[in-house]
Amino acid sequence: MRLKLLSPLLLIAFSLGTVAVAQDVKSDVDNAAKDTAHATKKVAKKSAHATKKGAEETADTTADVAKKTGHATKEGADKTVDATDDAAKKTGHAVKTGVKKTAHATKKGAEKTEDAVK
Repeated sequence: MRLKLLSPLLLIAFSLGTVAVAQDVKSDVDNAAKDTAHATKKVAKKSAHATKKGAEETADTTADVAKKTGHATKEGADKTVDATDDAAKKTGHAVKTGVKKTAHATKKGAEKTEDAVK
């Protein structure tokens, strides 16, 4: 008879112990999930901040390089224009000199021809 009374009491005690352990496990899992979520949120914020800062620095560097490239291109174009002007002036001078010499020689030739015809 003792065994008949003791069995239900043991069963009830065992069930209550299992429920208490299950509640502790549930609480631990909830806390771990909250901690993980918090840590993930912090890492995401830091990562986003670092990405934004990197993008801003890249944009600044790109703008600086573009300005320097534009300046160098302008200087190169100015030098090309100057060199072209100089070459054109020299070519023009040489052509003018050649034309004068040709005109002078033609005039001389015409005079000699005229003298020869008289």
